[in-house]
Amino acid sequence: MNGNRFRRWRHAISAGIILAFVLGVACLAIFNTALEWTNREDFCISCHAMQDNVYREYQNTIHYANRVGVRAVCADCHVPKAFLPKMIRKLQASGEVWHAVLGSVDTPEKFNAKRPLLAQREWRRMKANDSRECRNCHDAVSFDYSAQGYRAVERHMEGLSSGQTCIDCHKGIAHKLPPVDQGIGIASPAAITPEVFRPAVEKKTEAPED
Repeated sequence: MNGNRFRRWRHAISAGIILAFVLGVACLAIFNTALEWTNREDFCISCHAMQDNVYREYQNTIHYANRVGVRAVCADCHVPKAFLPKMIRKLQASGEVWHAVLGSVDTPEKFNAKRPLLAQREWRRMKANDSRECRNCHDAVSFDYSAQGYRAVERHMEGLSSGQTCIDCHKGIAHKLPPVDQGIGIASPAAITPEVFRPAVEKKTEAPED
């Protein structure tokens, strides 16, 4: 009698473990599918704020169409690949979805009014992570300096030696820039300062030899 009860319990526990494993795999598959679905370009431009503003700008850049046919979609630049940073970015994006629902940037006029704030927020994020998403495709170690122009080589070497990162110089590579105060005439109230747009390169001085 006790033996039969033990076997029933053992079968029940085994069935529970198998069921939990199957449900866990299914939930993980659904979760991962949802993540990948929200990384698709079609999802990113499903709201008018993106489709009518930044997406149109992006279509006129080398990241959209180029001679080698390699396209960087929205998630390649704005969503980390590592799991934890990706989850943090997804949580941050929930606030952006809320603003889309509210219609905060649903017209070009509204979007351009907020462009300086949105741009600087993204620049700070990329600066803080050392332009991590840029480095998914671009790696300074793989630069072929012989194929770059003289000015590009000079600026890359200056930036790398001073600890700068991609976004310090390559703002506006895929989207229209907000107005930058050039110190000429009356500056736009929404204009960003030149120091924000292009941080100065720190010149390293060599210690004098004894």
